[in-house]
Amino acid sequence: MEKIALDVVALTDSESHPGNFALILEERPNGRRLPIVIGRGEAQAIAMTLENMQPQRPLTHDLFKQTLEALQVTLKEVFIYKLEENIFYAQLQLKNSSGKAITIEARSSDAIALSVRFTCPIYTTSEVLNAVGFTNELSAVVGKKGPFSDYPLKELEALLAKLIAKEDYQSAARIRDVIEKKKNKK
Repeated sequence: MEKIALDVVALTDSESHPGNFALILEERPNGRRLPIVIGRGEAQAIAMTLENMQPQRPLTHDLFKQTLEALQVTLKEVFIYKLEENIFYAQLQLKNSSGKAITIEARSSDAIALSVRFTCPIYTTSEVLNAVGFTNELSAVVGKKGPFSDYPLKELEALLAKLIAKEDYQSAARIRDVIEKKKNKK
């Protein structure tokens, strides 16, 4: 079974499940995206790590990471291997100090929250990606990959102008929001 590498590229409010969040993973190198609806707690755990925020006390995922490290176990990869009835199934691929491989079943949101803490790869299968993956409509306009928050302000403003010229107002609104967040951080 071929494994397809994914990167975390966005975390946003879920339009289809109000009160939840959509975690967007992107395939390397083709750019198809995999949306996973996750809860508020997992979204917070992922966002805090991605934004390099340190809580005053360890969150559950931090505690689990510290426990694994104390036991000399490392997280080698996360594998989202199945989608069944709109539920993603994931596994933690671990290795202990003697080199023994250990596989643990996990919710995909928890697995990803751990993967960002361990900075380990995330993989899926072509079956999962073909079932719910989509192509980023901005890929052709942008010409590069990665989260828009990493783009320089000038590039975002140029992209916004292109999207408005194409009358793609939905995508333009997303870029406008990123620009506003960048400007507010200054």
